[in-house]
Amino acid sequence: MSDGDGGQLTEVLDQLEELTDRDEVAIGDIVDKLGTQSFASVMLIFTLISASPASAIPGVTATVGIIVAMLVIQLMIGKRSLWLPGILMRRRLAGRRLKTAIGWMRRPVGLAERVLKRRLPALVHRPLLLLPLTLILCLALMMPLMEVVPASGSIASAVIALFAAGYLMRDGVLVLIALCLMAAVPVAVWQFGFSG
Repeated sequence: MSDGDGGQLTEVLDQLEELTDRDEVAIGDIVDKLGTQSFASVMLIFTLISASPASAIPGVTATVGIIVAMLVIQLMIGKRSLWLPGILMRRRLAGRRLKTAIGWMRRPVGLAERVLKRRLPALVHRPLLLLPLTLILCLALMMPLMEVVPASGSIASAVIALFAAGYLMRDGVLVLIALCLMAAVPVAVWQFGFSG
């Protein structure tokens, strides 16, 4: 599924669930399943995993942050097919954990699917698209540091997931909401994580 086909969000989860009968699922398996042109779908899935209870696994938040940063950079320079280094593509997640995460995702994704529609199209196209992408890049680069602040990585991932859902469904209103929330995340992380 490419980002331009306007596919439903639940279709992304359905595709991913086909992998969960394996003992382990590599990041490369997920990318191959969703397609190398599916920047928004791949970003959505990994940020939802990081926002789910699976984020309690050490290293998940940092890994997702690196993946998102690489996806955003490639979107900003106009690449049509995504690329991730082999060291990331070979990283694995237990199939049962992935299945649990997908089950957790279905309720919020189903709710979002009922309200999302094509609105404010200018916000999901250049040049305006570059503003949320820049903020996401900054947020993603902070995510490895969020490993030490409980729940902060999940919050950042949820906000990026909102953007990815809006971008995938071409809903500029959701992209605008995500943009506002992105600006608030670093302040919230600092306030609750470091201000004592």
